[in-house]
Amino acid sequence: MSTPTTLPPQAPTDLVELGRIVSAYGVRGWVKVQPHSSSGEVLLKAATWWLKAPAPKTGLGALPLASAVKVVASRPQGATVVAQLDAVSDRDDAEALKGHTVWVPRADFPAADDNEYYWVDLIGCRLFGEQDGQSALIGQVLDVIDNGAHAVLRVARAELDAEDNLVFLQTDKGKSIEVLVPFVAAHVHTVDLAEQRLDSNWPVEL
Repeated sequence: MSTPTTLPPQAPTDLVELGRIVSAYGVRGWVKVQPHSSSGEVLLKAATWWLKAPAPKTGLGALPLASAVKVVASRPQGATVVAQLDAVSDRDDAEALKGHTVWVPRADFPAADDNEYYWVDLIGCRLFGEQDGQSALIGQVLDVIDNGAHAVLRVARAELDAEDNLVFLQTDKGKSIEVLVPFVAAHVHTVDLAEQRLDSNWPVEL
């Protein structure tokens, strides 16, 4: 495997995992990537990918960071993305990358269209709903799920204390109480990423 050139010496602090290399593609060293959710567009437009090796079968600790690689060419292939990387010279090299996750700095994402949002930006936002005709906190977005028809917010139920800090609700057994809210305009009508706030008509008490 050849050594990448003209690449950042350190990993950016805003890396976002967008997919996983699932196999080699063809005989010329291309790789096939399964994007996470709707991340294919970002992968196709990014000039550099950062790769993390698979977690070892034994031992603990964070995934090791592999070298960044330049994307020479990429294109959609059905539900996947196939790409030629400058550090990969043949099919054997491509096969060796199977299982690596693909990361791109959030700063390198192309600007989203009006009324469209990157899911990673929704995670951590506070979701407000309606209670007795008033706006009230439902909780904090933990994840965004694709159910095939639209995105769904996975929200940890929470309340606010006297200092406006989140207090997460739990069951009697100590498990987080969660709710799923469709991320569609019919329910989530206002998105304020600067304030990390989503407003909806979703009932607070379910």
